[in-house]
Amino acid sequence: MNVKDSVEQLAQRFDRAELFYGHGTDNAWDEAVYLVFTVLGLPFGADSDVSAQEVTAEQWQMLDVLATRRVQDHTPVAYLVNEAWFAGLAFYVDERVLIPRSPIAELIAQGYEPLLHQPPSRVLDLCTGSGCIGIATALCFSQASVELADISPLALDVARHNIERHGLGERVTAHESDLFAALKGTYDLIVSNPPYVSAAEVAELPAEYRQEPALGLLSDDEGLAIPLQILRQAADYLSEQGLLVLELGYSWALLAQRYPQLPVMWLDFENGGEGVLAISRAELIRAQAVLRV
Repeated sequence: MNVKDSVEQLAQRFDRAELFYGHGTDNAWDEAVYLVFTVLGLPFGADSDVSAQEVTAEQWQMLDVLATRRVQDHTPVAYLVNEAWFAGLAFYVDERVLIPRSPIAELIAQGYEPLLHQPPSRVLDLCTGSGCIGIATALCFSQASVELADISPLALDVARHNIERHGLGERVTAHESDLFAALKGTYDLIVSNPPYVSAAEVAELPAEYRQEPALGLLSDDEGLAIPLQILRQAADYLSEQGLLVLELGYSWALLAQRYPQLPVMWLDFENGGEGVLAISRAELIRAQAVLRV
């Protein structure tokens, strides 16, 4: 059996199982490629010579075991192989953190243009999880000091692993904090992909998403409690020209309905995704009267 045969067999199994995709792939074939190539240590996008490479009996046994877990337990492949890709970078992930999938990756690839007038000196990734947003941002801005903050010490262990993996220990630090509670000073850029899913919505999620930590998903007040807390507090932690980039996913519509006068910019993404806003410190200060109603 070669690599191509392995991918074909696993893709057929995934198709028959009617799995849900959404953690880096959207179909059975790509999911099978993700699993096979990662387990075998093959580069994605490899040529036909790699497809013809033989798969040993031991390798196939490992693939079979992992594919069975994918089908029977609906465990996302990223958890099976402990690796996920974000902004073109590989990150360690396990069940302590959400699997990276934010459209903010596209914004990072663009250097946050045209939102930022100059490269930031100090950056905060709030509700960091695996650390992917903050780490990718640190690699985008080579002179920036970046802080990763999360309420979960388990998630921060993963984030610290990723800081070390990307060799950023001198510029990127991780801090346990309930939002801004343990943080000091101001930041030129705050980026956050916080919990924004209501309990009712979590109950309706596909089994694959319910494998992820509820702490990274759940937010009261129909999903808006944590995003609203960030909007109400962020101005105190932004520099004079500072910017907040905040992801709300599909909860963005509810925020827009409740606060139609909120002076935010909703960002568009060529590669898909919605519900990411940008707002300056000055606009946040002006919006406080609206946000506290």
